[in-house]
Amino acid sequence: MSIPAYPDTSVALKGRKGLIVGIANDHSIAWGCAKAFRALGADLAVTYLNDRAKKHVEPLAKDLEASILLPLDVSIEGQMEEVFERIRKEWGQLDFLLHSIAFSPKEALHGRVIDVERDGFLKTMEVSCWSFMRMAHLAEPLMKRGGTLFTMTYYGSQMVVQNYNVMGVAKAALEAAVRYIAAEVGPKGIRVHAISPGPLATRAASGRTSTNRQTMGVDKASSPAACWPSSLMMPARPWRSRALRPA
Repeated sequence: MSIPAYPDTSVALKGRKGLIVGIANDHSIAWGCAKAFRALGADLAVTYLNDRAKKHVEPLAKDLEASILLPLDVSIEGQMEEVFERIRKEWGQLDFLLHSIAFSPKEALHGRVIDVERDGFLKTMEVSCWSFMRMAHLAEPLMKRGGTLFTMTYYGSQMVVQNYNVMGVAKAALEAAVRYIAAEVGPKGIRVHAISPGPLATRAASGRTSTNRQTMGVDKASSPAACWPSSLMMPARPWRSRALRPA
């Protein structure tokens, strides 16, 4: 799939360096955002979960002309550090980070919140919340001229959504982390955004039951390609976190 060209804005992010975490295939929210970043002229680094995912992500990274393509499973100790060290050596800077990953074991996600076992809860929080906190920590020293940190959230963080279950708890924690991180790195000119793009037809959504998909509006969802990272272009008020939600 080709990257769209927008002559009036094709150099808006020229020279900016961004890390994209969360592309699984061409239905991923991260893929829609990455296409937009590239169309605006940014240079991108892309990660993939494992060898099985690489065959789906590698052609997309090629379309993005990504100069860095690395494996990243946030549950494997040291892999996040390896990604940021590669960026430091190759680019010496990072202007923005897109964190678009979340996970919960099936037995935890499909059950009641009150019944979630310790291990399931910890894994959900590790991947869905702590990984963003850790990436923010690693990105901070590379954002010497300021920058932007993005993560993805959902309405189920603030209101009870049928079958969203423990992921709603994790997203609420993620949004709280965004606020605290924004307060900490804002004085350095680093913006922090939690974006809620609404229900989209992604692989994660397709794994839910038909009833749950309808509750979340996924059956009428638009394409992830519609996710434009417009918040990157907002006037800088880095001390304020933003939870951007569709109208």
